[in-house]
Amino acid sequence: MAEYEEKDLGTSMPEDGEMEDNKQQSALVGIVQSKFQQCETTRRDDELRWLQSYHNYRGRYLKDVKFRENEKSRVFVKVTKTKVLAAYGQLIDVLFGTNKFPLSIQETRVPEGIAEYAHLNPLKEMQGDENLNPTPGVEGNMDYMPGEEMDMPLQNGGLGFPGDGRELPKGATFNTLKDLELGSLQEEYEEADLSPGPAPSPEMPQIKPAQIAARRLEKLIHDQIEESNGSIALRNAIFESCLLGTGIVKGPFTYNKTLHRYTDTGNGREYTPEQVKVPKVEFVSIWDFYPDPNARSMDEAEYVIQRHRLNRNQFLDLANRPFFNKAAIMECLKMGANYTKKEWETDIDLEKSHYADITHNRFEVLEYWGTITAMAAREEGLEVAEDVDDSEEIQVNIWMHRGKVIRVVENPFKPFRTPYQAFVYEKNPYTFFGIGVPENMDDAQQIMNGHARMAIDNLALAGNLVFDVDESALSSNQNMEVYPGKIFKRQSGVPGQSIYGIKFPNTAVENMQMFDKFRQLADESTGLPSYSHGQTGVQSMTRTASGMSMLMGAASLNIKTVIKNIDDQLIKPLGEAMFQWNMQFYEGDLPIQGDLEIKATGSSSLMKKEVRSQRLTMFLQTVQNPSIAPFVRMSEVIKELAYSLDLDPAEVMNTKDEAEIYAKIIGMQNVKQGNGSQADVNGQLGAMAGNAGIPEQAPGANSPGNGEGSIGPGNTPMPGEMEFTGQVEEPPITG
Repeated sequence: MAEYEEKDLGTSMPEDGEMEDNKQQSALVGIVQSKFQQCETTRRDDELRWLQSYHNYRGRYLKDVKFRENEKSRVFVKVTKTKVLAAYGQLIDVLFGTNKFPLSIQETRVPEGIAEYAHLNPLKEMQGDENLNPTPGVEGNMDYMPGEEMDMPLQNGGLGFPGDGRELPKGATFNTLKDLELGSLQEEYEEADLSPGPAPSPEMPQIKPAQIAARRLEKLIHDQIEESNGSIALRNAIFESCLLGTGIVKGPFTYNKTLHRYTDTGNGREYTPEQVKVPKVEFVSIWDFYPDPNARSMDEAEYVIQRHRLNRNQFLDLANRPFFNKAAIMECLKMGANYTKKEWETDIDLEKSHYADITHNRFEVLEYWGTITAMAAREEGLEVAEDVDDSEEIQVNIWMHRGKVIRVVENPFKPFRTPYQAFVYEKNPYTFFGIGVPENMDDAQQIMNGHARMAIDNLALAGNLVFDVDESALSSNQNMEVYPGKIFKRQSGVPGQSIYGIKFPNTAVENMQMFDKFRQLADESTGLPSYSHGQTGVQSMTRTASGMSMLMGAASLNIKTVIKNIDDQLIKPLGEAMFQWNMQFYEGDLPIQGDLEIKATGSSSLMKKEVRSQRLTMFLQTVQNPSIAPFVRMSEVIKELAYSLDLDPAEVMNTKDEAEIYAKIIGMQNVKQGNGSQADVNGQLGAMAGNAGIPEQAPGANSPGNGEGSIGPGNTPMPGEMEFTGQVEEPPITG
């Protein structure tokens, strides 16, 4: 990372408070400001779509919506809010249903640079056996067993022979052989003499170096995301994608985290904090994100600009972050805030119009990630290699406020990447920003509102009487107010009725029928049927459990498509960025290097793990057959079953030595329950024999009064019979 040279940028503050133009800063500042204005102009149509979606979600009409004078009702039926929350709830349920970030790290099918399997080298163990005689003429090599022939004598200090599973990979040397076998696990297994490849027999211990490195890295990344509140940032981005069509997540970038530590000094505990580097993930609102207007995805974006709205403390805190120009920040603080409120902010904050103006208490800061020319970088004090031509472009990160650069540094990430991940709820073809739930049902929402207003206005008339009064038949100067018991005075003349009550026809039923029809169309346009988020009432196929299950399965197809977009555009790029950050900046000693692959498991995490656990359970039932059991590594099967159930195998499984101890304990308990006190004695004897290295016999074998072959009550041989002891006596040789 290039160092930033703090220096005076040659700016001054005129009397009117505005920044004067300066040649030294015009090149870089002009580039960023012109690109920001271009982005702002290009996305104006998208801002109108977002405003419409936001107001539909809030249940408010836009400022330019006009009503006729005879329209009394202003009702807004917030069906859009229900649909957005339903989509958000379903996505969160699938992605975080297991309380685990939907990201997995797996080794590749054919690992490179690290062995897929490794086992103890039996040749070296046999070489250390004193009972074996060395081969005459070959020093340091084991003798071959009688009746066997070695294809080739061991050479080069026992590297092996063809077929022993220790073939050298291409490009390997003697010094790099073990590194190619174990990768970053070399130091951990340095004392163990391991050979690459699977063990020749199920009884021989083996490990999977590539898998161990992958799962350790996955555990580390999950811990880093949880500590930086990455799940909260992802939830906020998912909600905004449901509402506005696009979600933005920023990171990971290096953040200095304070570890609160207290040390005992003898006179009490002293606070000794410690600073460590950790990756941090943040949520960025789509309103503050300005991508390259010519890009259709983040891969095509040449640059991006983020607009920050900071208060005084937040802006002052930038001076404590690395590579920020403290002198420039202090100058900006003296000049004061100059936040420019955008048109869309005024429209969104209608209910806050009576609050104090934020233009005098907020700082507008632009953060630029992209390319600039080497000449512009040199003018700002950025160190650039001498062999780089002035016209060449370099990747930089720039922060600026009021036309003053407060940070310029070369992009620290290797390989170069922009620390933003943008994903869409529904792909809008050939554009960067996606389509959300409110936009899909905008027409249906407007029509539902219209018919609801018509029904209410009609009911206001149909629910009251309108009177037709013949004034010539009534006495003058009468109060026309109507109430129960009211008496009207008539004049003399032709008898007849002078007051008539007229009832308007009720059309609310027809209006609500149209309302229900367009509610169904909203279900189809969003792919979120009402029954999937708790609508009451039984309709058609929902009367039976099987019919309901079919409908729910079909309704989930739309959500699976959205989750696939999140997997491809957010989870996988974020996982790759976390992997690259750990490879570049992680300061711990955890061995996590290997041939790894990032996999997003959002859409298939629940299904795959459930199916995998079922298949492993069926496999365990199959291998109960005694003829199959010797060919199966039960420890590996149980380990994979625990992993598929989201359990850490290292926490729930015993080691080989612990397993032997517990097996003996369980065997002793079974014998005690079956054979009483005598079995207790036999179990203790068996334990003693096991500790002494003597093979244990089966419980009750050849023991008095137990099992077959023992002499006791009911087992005494009859006269003329011979007891079989398992040994055949050879007849004596005669003549």
